[in-house]
Amino acid sequence: MIKTLAVIGVGLIGGSFSRALKAAGVVQRVIGFDLDPDNLAEALQLGVVDEVAADYAAAVSAADLVFLAVPVRAMTAAVTACAPYLPAGCVVTDGGSVKEDLVAACEPLMPEGCHFVGGHPISGTEHSGAKASFATLFQGRRCILTPTGRTNQQALELVQRLWEAAGSRVECMEPLTHDRVFAAVSHLPHMVAYALVHAVDRSAEEEENILAFSAGGFRDFTRIASSDPSMWRDIALMNRLPLLSVLDRYQQEFAALKEKVAAGDGVWLENYFTTSKRLRDEII
Repeated sequence: MIKTLAVIGVGLIGGSFSRALKAAGVVQRVIGFDLDPDNLAEALQLGVVDEVAADYAAAVSAADLVFLAVPVRAMTAAVTACAPYLPAGCVVTDGGSVKEDLVAACEPLMPEGCHFVGGHPISGTEHSGAKASFATLFQGRRCILTPTGRTNQQALELVQRLWEAAGSRVECMEPLTHDRVFAAVSHLPHMVAYALVHAVDRSAEEEENILAFSAGGFRDFTRIASSDPSMWRDIALMNRLPLLSVLDRYQQEFAALKEKVAAGDGVWLENYFTTSKRLRDEII
């Protein structure tokens, strides 16, 4: 489908995208670039990429498609660094989980004849780095593309076909809608998980390590608190307003729950938990 893919940021997402497309046989050559030289060397050693580049220019100058998998607040700088070296007809896309500000910033940076398509694979683990990547990460998972009025249709179709080759179910969504949706279903849960770990740790009395007694429920719920802290710092800051909105709603729900526990209202609690169970079971 494409001769040369350039992956900027060869971690879990970038590395898995490369592995998936190589496994599907839709790319001939993958060039990787990463600001961490040790991670880049490991990506080459593991066969995640076929070649490594010393800088942005060397990574993208022969690319048919550039995939950006860097922290969202570093994305615009990466596109700016790549733009002067993009060959005519090159398509640039990304895997960032915040879209409105990012797409608005990156689209105007494209040189004549090159095209940007915003994307967000709804996949991941709490691990990071090239060694964490695997070819089936995107199998059966959604990938959201966020075209705008400036998006080139052929570029959009190419990116969609590549994600489908990687195993994803592709949907399109307006960038702002995307940010509101994922503030609720992705960004809020991460904030809650981080906060819960702190809340339990700070409830320790007489320096007893309460966390050492955590069982499956606590560990399952807080698994995502092991995710890359710098990545989630950037997401929280870039998607600030939608995230603040859902944090306010969460605080309202939590305040109501606290009030009913304090009042000893068992009927309300059971009904509340029953509704939550039904909604959760419908998702599964």
